[in-house]
Amino acid sequence: MKSAPLRLPALDGTAPLYRQLYHYIAAAIQAGQVRPGEKLPSKRQLCATLGVSMSTVEGAYGLLTAEGYLSSRPRSGYVVADVLPTAPAAPADVPPPAPPAPRWRFDCSTAAVDTSVFPFSSWARITKEAVYQNPDLLQRGHPQGDLPLRGALCQLLSQYRGVRCVPQQIVVGAGVDYLLSLLLQLLPHHRKVALEDPGYPTAYGVVERHGRQGVPIPVDEWGMDPAALAESGAQLAYLTPSHQFPLGVTMPVGRRTRLLHWASQAPGRWIIEDDYDSEFRYASRPIPALQGLDGGGRVVYLGTFSRSIAPSIRVAYMILPHPLAEEYRRVFSHTPCTVSRFEQEGLRRFLVQGLYGRHLRRVGNLYRRKCARFTRALEEIPGVKLWGQEAGLHFLLTHPALSEGQLVERAAEQSVRVNPLSQYCHAVQPRPSTVVLGYAGLGEEQLEPAARALAAAWGGM
Repeated sequence: MKSAPLRLPALDGTAPLYRQLYHYIAAAIQAGQVRPGEKLPSKRQLCATLGVSMSTVEGAYGLLTAEGYLSSRPRSGYVVADVLPTAPAAPADVPPPAPPAPRWRFDCSTAAVDTSVFPFSSWARITKEAVYQNPDLLQRGHPQGDLPLRGALCQLLSQYRGVRCVPQQIVVGAGVDYLLSLLLQLLPHHRKVALEDPGYPTAYGVVERHGRQGVPIPVDEWGMDPAALAESGAQLAYLTPSHQFPLGVTMPVGRRTRLLHWASQAPGRWIIEDDYDSEFRYASRPIPALQGLDGGGRVVYLGTFSRSIAPSIRVAYMILPHPLAEEYRRVFSHTPCTVSRFEQEGLRRFLVQGLYGRHLRRVGNLYRRKCARFTRALEEIPGVKLWGQEAGLHFLLTHPALSEGQLVERAAEQSVRVNPLSQYCHAVQPRPSTVVLGYAGLGEEQLEPAARALAAAWGGM
């Protein structure tokens, strides 16, 4: 058999010689320059032609054979295997560089938290203890999260939120969005999902990515409208009853019982309660969770430590009613928990040693002080009205003299970032001339200057 007409390369010292020879022959085969069944030069011939050692050629041919480019036949040498030529690479469509993100002087978005009171020394100590004292944490853990952490969560939620559960009902995961995604996979026949309008945009996105129809349900001064929910045809309802996002409404017990009644009227109906920042109330004690009122086992409870500790602590949890918990174990029994076991153990120690309760009191006092200081300064702007400042880490501001667009644009001219309320509306018309202001990410020394900048933007003070 005649050897393939292979134009051999000039080898240099930029990389190991056997790698250079391997890459050249592999590229020639991919380009169709040598065809399947053709014989390559013998090792001795290639050594003589290139002036390289036998080990260089053997290394290249061995790698090509291992990857399936060549086959070695006794007394016949190396033959090109049945490899189809690859398509030529399409010309790269390089998009223009994205404009740099604006650097705001004052960022009043709702995503940030205040890290100035984060318990760095305590967190470092318990994290180190978790690493050194628990080598078994290197092994695979329970799919729902480690049992000691789930037990600590049961005690915490019973004490702070009035939630009733056992560890077998809890699923730990990396973020509420991820857990909501798991829940939708668990309920594949629920095509319509009722969502608050205005409401949390990410929930809409998760629902749509799973091929469901998100049905916007209006929110009034008491929360999601039960009559509109009943007419929607949805069997799942996603709520933020303790502090509705973004309106800041706290759902009273009468509305809560009406929604629980809706869930109990037909099999397969579920309420998803997202309790995202219920820890922070400034005019009263925290309102117990809707799940604690649920006698029929119709509420799925979602919670997270992203607001109370830090967004990077990607630990969230989902409490499933017993039938759904059993179905979860059947469907996801081989799905590993997405939170590191070391982080789970560190968080468990943070909870059971009383450090979380101490941190919650400290950060709660800080946010109460910041909210009062910021709202007091903003109320000096003529015509301004504030809504929903009694809880959470954001509130609404209405300025009737300007449109929503003017409020946002003029604030941006002063390098202050504010979000329009319409950003969270889907079918309903937003309250006119209203923006959403978060303050958690502003330092205490920034609050009055931010208010003065907004007053200058909107023609006050």
